[in-house]
Amino acid sequence: MSFQIPRGTQDILPGEIEKWQLIEEKAKEICRRYNYHEIRTPIFEHTELFQRGVGDSTDIVQKEMYTFKDRGDRSLTLRPEGTASVVRSFVQNKMFGNPQQPTKLYYIGPMFRYERPQKGRMRQFVQFGIEALGSNDPAIDAEVMALAMELYKELGLKHLKLIINSLGDTDSRIAHREALVEHFRPVVEELCEDCQSRIETNPLRILDCKKDRNHPKMESAPSILDYLNDSSREYFEQVKAFLEELNVPYVVDPTLVRGLDYYNHTAFEIMSEAPGFGAITTLSGGGRYNGLVEEIGGPETPGIGFAMSLERFLVALEAEQIELPLEQGIDCYVVSLGEGPKKYSMSILKQLRKAGLTADRDYQDKKMKAQFKAADRLQAKFVLVLGEDELAKEVINVKDMATGEQVEVPLSEAKDYIMKRLEGGTAS
Repeated sequence: MSFQIPRGTQDILPGEIEKWQLIEEKAKEICRRYNYHEIRTPIFEHTELFQRGVGDSTDIVQKEMYTFKDRGDRSLTLRPEGTASVVRSFVQNKMFGNPQQPTKLYYIGPMFRYERPQKGRMRQFVQFGIEALGSNDPAIDAEVMALAMELYKELGLKHLKLIINSLGDTDSRIAHREALVEHFRPVVEELCEDCQSRIETNPLRILDCKKDRNHPKMESAPSILDYLNDSSREYFEQVKAFLEELNVPYVVDPTLVRGLDYYNHTAFEIMSEAPGFGAITTLSGGGRYNGLVEEIGGPETPGIGFAMSLERFLVALEAEQIELPLEQGIDCYVVSLGEGPKKYSMSILKQLRKAGLTADRDYQDKKMKAQFKAADRLQAKFVLVLGEDELAKEVINVKDMATGEQVEVPLSEAKDYIMKRLEGGTAS
C-alpha cells in the first residue's frame, strides 16, 4: 500500500525549503527593526475562540474550519488564522498590563482552511502576521502597512499595489449597514445563497462576494466613505497622511471590506500586479480591530495587524521571475582513503563544524573519484583529501574547487587555512 499526502497539503523539499527559510528570516529581521517580538500559539484552540473572534457569519467559520472533538468531548479547531489566537494569548497572559505599550507581536506558522486548493492557496498554509495591540494612533496603522510593503520590496517584488479603505467606527458602520440592507433587499432573491443570509447577519460582506461581483447592484452600492462620521473621516485622513510621510503609495478603494468580522476603521490589502500572476491577486491583508480584545474577554484595547501567505509570496516571486539570493553548496568535503584516514576524518569534520563551517564526507565507502563527484554535486568550495601517507605526515591536501589550486596544509592548521580563504584572505 502506498500513501499520498492529503489534498491541499504539500511536502517542501530540500532545494525549495531554502526559499521559505529566506523569507522567514527576512520577516524576522524586519520585525526586529520595527521592534516586534515573536509569539508562538497552539496550532489548535477551542472552537468558540474562532466563532467569537473571527465571526459566526464568515466563510471561515461556516465552511472552512477543521473542527474535531477530543476525548473529553471538547470542540477544538485547527487555527484558520493567527489574530484570534494572538489576542487570546494577549488576554490570558495579561500582556495589557506590561508597562511598555503598545504590545507589538509577530508570528509565523501553519494555518488550516478547508477550501478548494489552487496555486498559492492550500488547505495547510504558512502565514506570517503581526499584531500591534494597545494604540489608537493612526501612525501605527501606517507603520503596519509600511512593514508589509517593506518585506515584499526587500525581497525584490516591484509590481505591488496597496489598497486601503476605512470601515469607520461603530456608528459609521451601523449607518452604512442600514443603507446596504435598503439597497440590496429589493434584489435579494437574485443574489447567491450566502449573500441572502448575509443581508441579515453582515451585509457588508455582500460587497466581498466573488459569485455576485458582477451584479448591477454592486456597482451602485452605498460607499462606506459616504457614511463616515467626522471622527472616522479624520482618522482615515491621518492614516493617509502618515502613509504619504513614509512615502508608501496607496489607492483608496471604498469596496474593500476584508473577510473577517472583527475589522473596523483601517482595512487594507496588498495586491500583485505582475503579468501572469493569476486571477486572485491579493498577497496579504489586514486592518484595525478595535473591540476584538473585549470580545475575547479582555479590557478595552485597540489593535491592528495583517497576515500574509508565504505560498502566495512565492507565487508572486515566480511571476516576477525573481531568484532569491540563496546560499549554495557547502564549505568543505573531506575525501578519505584508507581505514585510518576514514576514522580520522570524523575528527576533522568535528573541528570544521565547530568553527561554524558546513562540512560533510562520504558514508558509502566510495572510491576517490566518486567522492570527488559527490563533492561536486554538493558544490563544495574546498575538498580536503586525506590518505594514509598524509595522515602519517600529519598533513592534508586542500583543493580550492573554484580555481583548482591544491596545497598541502598541516592537519593542525587546516581549519584556520580554510576559514582565512573563505574570508577572502590569503594563506600560505
